Amino acid sequence: MHQTPCEASGATCYDVGMPEPDLNLLIALDALLAEGSVAGAARRLGLSASAMSRTLARLRATTHDPLLVRAGRGMVLTPHAEELRERARTAAQAAQAVLQPRTTALDFPTLERTFTIRTNEGFVEAFGASLIAAVAAVAPRVRLRFVPKPEKTPEPLREGLVDLEVGVLGQMGPEVRLQALFRDRFLGVVRKGHPLEAEKTVTAKRYVAFEHIVASRRGTATGPVDVALAALGLKRTITAIVPGFSAALAVARASDLIALVPASLLQSQSESSTATMYAFELPVTTERITVSQMWHPRMDADPAHRWLRQLFLAVCRQQPSL
Repeated sequence: MHQTPCEASGATCYDVGMPEPDLNLLIALDALLAEGSVAGAARRLGLSASAMSRTLARLRATTHDPLLVRAGRGMVLTPHAEELRERARTAAQAAQAVLQPRTTALDFPTLERTFTIRTNEGFVEAFGASLIAAVAAVAPRVRLRFVPKPEKTPEPLREGLVDLEVGVLGQMGPEVRLQALFRDRFLGVVRKGHPLEAEKTVTAKRYVAFEHIVASRRGTATGPVDVALAALGLKRTITAIVPGFSAALAVARASDLIALVPASLLQSQSESSTATMYAFELPVTTERITVSQMWHPRMDADPAHRWLRQLFLAVCRQQPSL
């Protein structure tokens, strides 16, 4: 039978072609070197003596050293094991600390962080002041940075460019986390003194009798309202398209155009602003929209991010029913 040079020399041989060390052995190594016996290490780790013996054999093969050898009725550490004992203890403690659940409490008065929120101007107008005040009351050094979202895409969340996105769910990707904040609906809005103000109920025919202004950040002219009107054989005339709801309100306030805006935005307007406008229920039925907060799963366990999400949920749900 062919023998390797190692076997031919009569020395104890170990497999030098092993894969990367199994880091699960680290805790067992620490126990063996601390106890100085297989039986003691087995009791410490809640294993059987035979299982501990097999683990010692794996450690010997991994380290290329016997580690524990017989000395009378007991066992003693080899010189290499003596060298490893403190290092094994430190490494085992560090590994256990890394795998412990994160329990560090946030120190809100000293927390310094800037959270980037991607959303539209309507949400900022409706909730920005309340959110900023709620954050400042708990964590005065935390800053909210609101940035626009020209399109619905998950890339800013995936790339870590934004911490939170708020809006209606689009093609955000399967991994993006989602939590509903509130439900909203659209209302028709005209200036005070507009012919529609005198009508208790605005009919579909009267609705399309006037020209309209549409808010769309992508420049889209039609939407669910137009689909519902088409089912009745009606079509509205869209005279202008603006990028945001605030602009639509401003134009409607100074003209005979009808604007279509979220109820949440109207609720956030000042009394002096709403006093010059008349809002009415749409003459067609459209589905309510669900406004959600979205984030990347890597932020799930971050304590500060979790706190921010809870704060957004609490502030948004304080709003009266729309």
